[in-house]
Amino acid sequence: MAWMGRAIEAAEQVRGRTSPNPWVGAVVVTGPPGGHRSFPGATAPPGGPHAEVAALAAAGAAAAGATLYVTLEPCAHAGRTPPCTDAVIAAGIRRVVVGVEDPDPLVSGRGIAALRAAGVEVEVGVRADDVAAHLAPYLAHRRTGRPWVVLKLAATLDGRIAAPDGTSRWITGGAARRDAHRLRSQSDAVIVGAGTVRADDPALTVRLPPDDRWYRGPDDQPVRVVLGTVPPGAAVEPALSLTGPLDRVLSELGERGHLQVLVEGGARVAHGFHSAGLVDRYVLYLAPALFGGDDARPLFAGPGAATMGDLWRGRVTSVTSLEGDLRVELAARSSDLTWSSPENA
Repeated sequence: MAWMGRAIEAAEQVRGRTSPNPWVGAVVVTGPPGGHRSFPGATAPPGGPHAEVAALAAAGAAAAGATLYVTLEPCAHAGRTPPCTDAVIAAGIRRVVVGVEDPDPLVSGRGIAALRAAGVEVEVGVRADDVAAHLAPYLAHRRTGRPWVVLKLAATLDGRIAAPDGTSRWITGGAARRDAHRLRSQSDAVIVGAGTVRADDPALTVRLPPDDRWYRGPDDQPVRVVLGTVPPGAAVEPALSLTGPLDRVLSELGERGHLQVLVEGGARVAHGFHSAGLVDRYVLYLAPALFGGDDARPLFAGPGAATMGDLWRGRVTSVTSLEGDLRVELAARSSDLTWSSPENA
């Protein structure tokens, strides 16, 4: 349905800016006479209005008798802001169309029930798979307590990330590197190992021009996470230093309200997350280059599949050309998210 698509588009504009809240989009649609008019809204940073309230404010008096399309079930509890269901009911909305039910225990069907109890018509499950894919990090966080994990790797076509002498800048071109910065911007935290910090001294900041919609200023950067001890004077500072099993690291980041984390390396850290089955999405930037031997450094450092029967297999979700480089996105089959509304199950 086109209006739910508009709500998804509105939500995309605030992705990466709303954690620990989900990036939600909403559209108030008025009907004839006079033709349809639409009023979009999206969730503000924590403490600001949710998407439903933003769309209702844009619509004003026109909301009475209108239809509200929203990607996620409206909340019915008070947190930093009052319940969205109260605002929807007070505005006189006649019908609410919901993409997916919110799995958060504080919501989980209560918002839908509150609207219906007030006489509002509610439809659930419109473009549910599209919405679930768009909100995958939030949905995963609320179900597991851990953030959605994206593993980013840049390599040559023969699967090498650095020369035998350790040099790795730059395997890919400018377009791929800009895309990687946008991926950072969508994430709440960026994770590297202490070895990468010692070897490369990365800043791990989002460095995009102000006219890029994924631009982040110096005071609005993802949290930098180092697995191990941060060397004194490292460019990554200020950073969060964490140790211990990776699943515990993710649980701690989840408790901090991080919905999506980006793992950037190096090869041992990548192997650790991959071999533990903790990666939800793989993003590989592949350059049309070949080291042409077996002495360059591989994508993963550690033991791999012993036999073909143990081979890890995912699903390619997209392949994009970036000025000669390729961006390949893989989904781990265990993290595929499709949606079945409890009402229609």
